[in-house]
Amino acid sequence: MTPNTDTNIGKVLGGVLSAAIVIGAVLLGILVLYHVNSYPRTDDAEIVANFIGIAPQVEGPILRLNVHDNQSVRQGDLLYEIDDRPYRYALEKAISDQAALEGQIVDEQRKIAALVSAVSVSQANIQGTEADVTRSAAAVDQARADVANAEQGVSRATAEWTYSSNNLHRVEPLLVKQFVTVDQVDRARTSEVAQAQALKQAESQLQQARAGLQSMLAQQEHSRAMLLESKAQHEQAENAVTTLEPLINLRGARAAAVETARYNLNNCRVYAPFAARVTNLTISEGAYAHIGQQVFTLIDARTWWAVANFREGQLQHIAPGMRAEVYVMSKPDTRFTGVVDSIGFGVTPDADVVGRLASVLPDVQRTLNWVHLASRYPVRVRVDNPSEDLFRVSESAVVVIRGR
Repeated sequence: MTPNTDTNIGKVLGGVLSAAIVIGAVLLGILVLYHVNSYPRTDDAEIVANFIGIAPQVEGPILRLNVHDNQSVRQGDLLYEIDDRPYRYALEKAISDQAALEGQIVDEQRKIAALVSAVSVSQANIQGTEADVTRSAAAVDQARADVANAEQGVSRATAEWTYSSNNLHRVEPLLVKQFVTVDQVDRARTSEVAQAQALKQAESQLQQARAGLQSMLAQQEHSRAMLLESKAQHEQAENAVTTLEPLINLRGARAAAVETARYNLNNCRVYAPFAARVTNLTISEGAYAHIGQQVFTLIDARTWWAVANFREGQLQHIAPGMRAEVYVMSKPDTRFTGVVDSIGFGVTPDADVVGRLASVLPDVQRTLNWVHLASRYPVRVRVDNPSEDLFRVSESAVVVIRGR
């Protein structure tokens, strides 16, 4: 084989090798581009978890602090205790006030029962005095009838005495002339005397009947006065009857006071609301806890997320429900799986691009940037198998979306 032939073969092989390298690089670039687009990846991520500030609902000195900083606690573990003596005394007082109210209600019920009985008695007195008025009215009518009968008796007795007297005066002169006998005159005189006595008796009966009528009238007036007095006493007794409504209405307030005191007493012991990690503990026993003032922080260890900031051009390849892989910087060779929970729909506008958003009009700066950086939106990935020892809030992480 000649040198020229060898040179030509070398050139051909070099060209083929160069073409293969170029084609391989292009294919590799296409593959990388496809992989990057199909499985977005970012190292702009960090680990987050929910956390709450533990603040007491009652105030007082902390008697016992049962946790230390960065300790892991379970749900229901006792965190700390506040001096409960003032709240225990307040509960006892509230219970005592409630019992006193119930006793007052019982006493008032007895008083009301007595007052109601007094009303019944006064009502019975009214009925009795009304009966007395009726009887006195009947007695007055009877006395008037007796007076009328007595007046009629006096009239009859007067008429008979007048006849007897006239007869005596007529026959007495006739005795001298012996036109009548002595016996006739004696009978006439006896009749006149008898009729005079009968008249006196009739007049006496009339006076007695009139006196009885006056007595019955006086008794009738007394009965009427007693009736008015009984009605007044009945009205007074009715007005004296009180009601239990004001005391009954206090029952709710007293019961609420008891429940409030019991609630405050129970809040002197603070328990972990969930499995968590204690952090930012900077107090000790003896410190005075104020209502609403945070004592320390609890990190919710039940659920961890990786918040990854992806470029806006990558969001079209990400959707909630996709599987993802999470790597934390403290142990980058350990893979954790997760699921995309949500994709952010807003970030703070760039003042260099849109200006400052005011309440009237946007303040747009008249500047021109030749390079426009893509915005990044947070994608929240819920980690399936977080490690209690590795995961920390704000820890750097890498997130790879693996699709559905």
